[in-house]
Amino acid sequence: MRDFQLPGRSPALAANAMVATSHPRATLTALDVLRSGGNAVDAAIAASGVLAVVEPQMTGIGGDCFVLYAPAKGGVVAFNGSGRAPRAAETDWYVERGIRTIEDTSPHSVTIPGAIDAWHQLLRDHGTKSLGELLRPGIDAARNGFVVTPRVAHDWGKDLGKLSQIPATKALLLPGGKAPMAGEVRRNPALADTLEAIAKQGRDAFYTGAIAADMVGTLNRLGGLHTLDDFAAAKGDYVTPIFSTYRGYDVYECPPNGQGFVALEILNILSGYDFAGMAPLAPLRLHRHIEAARIAYRDRDSVLGDPGFGSLGVERVLAPAYAAAQRQRISDERAMGDLGPDSGIGHSDTIYLCIIDRDGNAISFINSIYKNFGSAIVTDKTGIVLHDRGACFVVEPGHPNTIGGAKRPLNTIIPGMLMKDGKPVMPFGVMGGHYQPIGHAHVIANLLDFGMDVQEALDAPRVFAYDGVVTIERGVPAEAAAALARLGHKIIASPDPIGGGQAIWIDRARGTLAGGSDPRKDGMALGY
Repeated sequence: MRDFQLPGRSPALAANAMVATSHPRATLTALDVLRSGGNAVDAAIAASGVLAVVEPQMTGIGGDCFVLYAPAKGGVVAFNGSGRAPRAAETDWYVERGIRTIEDTSPHSVTIPGAIDAWHQLLRDHGTKSLGELLRPGIDAARNGFVVTPRVAHDWGKDLGKLSQIPATKALLLPGGKAPMAGEVRRNPALADTLEAIAKQGRDAFYTGAIAADMVGTLNRLGGLHTLDDFAAAKGDYVTPIFSTYRGYDVYECPPNGQGFVALEILNILSGYDFAGMAPLAPLRLHRHIEAARIAYRDRDSVLGDPGFGSLGVERVLAPAYAAAQRQRISDERAMGDLGPDSGIGHSDTIYLCIIDRDGNAISFINSIYKNFGSAIVTDKTGIVLHDRGACFVVEPGHPNTIGGAKRPLNTIIPGMLMKDGKPVMPFGVMGGHYQPIGHAHVIANLLDFGMDVQEALDAPRVFAYDGVVTIERGVPAEAAAALARLGHKIIASPDPIGGGQAIWIDRARGTLAGGSDPRKDGMALGY
């Protein structure tokens, strides 16, 4: 239990259903859907539709979506709603033109957005309400306005340069040349019209017809290789989830092209340690997490790509014997040396939400446009901000993640699901681009090794080992940071909060739900 004399919040508790999102309006929207008889899938899509309007820097219908859905009866359903590169986007095309990296504001960074198709398929197969009905709250926010919350305003104000490059983007997102302040009301009538069309005509309104033509035309004028056929062919897939066991619980993730296996590899390595009696912010605990993450990120950057284009070797790095061998490389006395080149892929953020409905169905749902405001390409007529997920490709013939026609890039967004005896225990997710795998491991360990509740597990100060440095939040004690530096880690203070997150714990013994929502965002958990 938290210290009530210190700032913080308690977990939200309820007996029937629970919602946790990164924005109050989205949480209330999802709760309204649940209270009106909708299920977890319905509520998640309605909330994501609102977030696509009120958190435009993080998410939108111009992005991708991954989902883990655990019906109350048992089992886990995984859906990969990530988009593919245009069919003409072959590695040789870029090599011949001297393009060595896919810049995040380039039209080549825009893969075909997968979110709308994902919403359509999930509702068709697991929902109870229509897409048209569930998009109404998002349409209302776009047409009639939404109040800009503090974290959204903070993020918006950091990207004035990026948002000023394209006239359509500047007109939509920086009217008067300024980003909004917290408390201002913003609207996006063009996006409201687009959502209206999708509400009336379904997913085909996005992938064919005038909306698709506007996206393709905008991208082609900027040099993109996209075609109407690329958009018409867009389709997400149900995939077989992957999992590992940690402290008697099964941790489920989506398989590649997502990076969920990285979280499992970190947990596999950590599973061989005993953290009993250790403080959560003890330097040794942090050091072991950092070293396990460094190994797993190195493996990610060497094997992760689109599994439809060749074997990736993920099974090898998730084997218990492999984890044991990697654990032997970690010394408690000093940091490991250079593990090899980093991917060079930039950092990002996203939105994540989770929901438990009155029947006990659990959904872990993540939707993203990758970096802040994605590619910063806004289509001329639709109000859609297109993502830049293709910036995760490399241009390197033979590499599993090299750009290729109709290929999916490495994708950072990973929903998580904790299971016990085949039943859902906790949908969870940690926002923050490349931070997500170490964040998943950090939150799971906070819960299962250190006895925290869901809110404490999310609140706890964070460290992030990536790109050759260890970034730490201000909440990490100075003496712990100094001890990590003495072990050989390059420590820098994080200028911003590291990620975000939500989680909902199902207490089957007492018949209650406990929801947590990360204070690093504007959101909240709420149940009934």
